[in-house]
Amino acid sequence: MTLPVIAKARSGELALGTFVFEFATNGIGRLAAHAGAEFVLYDAEHTGWGWETLGGLVATTRPTGVPAWIRIPSAFDRTFVSRALDVGASGIMAPMVGSAEVAAQLVDWAKYPPDGSRGAAFGVAHDDYRAGDNVATMRAANSDNVVICQIETVAGLEAVEEIAAVPGVDVVWVGHFDLTNSMGIPGRFDHPDYLAALDRVAKAAADTGTIAGFMPTSVEQATDLIARGFTLLAYNGDLWLYQQALASGLTAIRSAAKG
Repeated sequence: MTLPVIAKARSGELALGTFVFEFATNGIGRLAAHAGAEFVLYDAEHTGWGWETLGGLVATTRPTGVPAWIRIPSAFDRTFVSRALDVGASGIMAPMVGSAEVAAQLVDWAKYPPDGSRGAAFGVAHDDYRAGDNVATMRAANSDNVVICQIETVAGLEAVEEIAAVPGVDVVWVGHFDLTNSMGIPGRFDHPDYLAALDRVAKAAADTGTIAGFMPTSVEQATDLIARGFTLLAYNGDLWLYQQALASGLTAIRSAAKG
């Protein structure tokens, strides 16, 4: 059984979630879920959060039924994959995936035998500390746990068709700022080469039955991505949403007070 949010996005329907970078509160996952997020991505690449913090964030998100995923710090360390999954995340996002070989290694680390080489520990956070049928647990995890490969380098872009075709890869996700940096056009999101890169990733996903993902920061950007074939979108991140909403309200109040 595949997670409903992944099945939905793979079928071509839009699935919307959000990113969390800053607010390590036990309420953040529930706030996101009650706002309508269909998944929550917790960032361990650009934050200082340790595994205790990430485990707590995942644990307080799981009861909502909304999948909690972790972006690991690197695609090249097995322990990042195993620890993210063992603290209870139902998927991992790996940055800077530049080849099909790296993608295949990530899948291998994320899946139990016979599909991979994930180490076995049961009665822990990932199965809510319940004893049960361990073989069934492994089978369900192999089916449900999500592997997201970030395409954010020229190497990754050039290999995106092969990465998307790796069995067990669910999502190819554009890391837009890093990708433009790698392409030599930093921050130029209207550049034709960048726009062509978006279309290439979306086509690779469509051609292989995987999903194209992205973190839009505006409705307009999201609308453009949807038109291009992106179906898994994490709308913005907690700190920016808070800052933007606060700035908007403060500005409006100051304007109103001036009469």
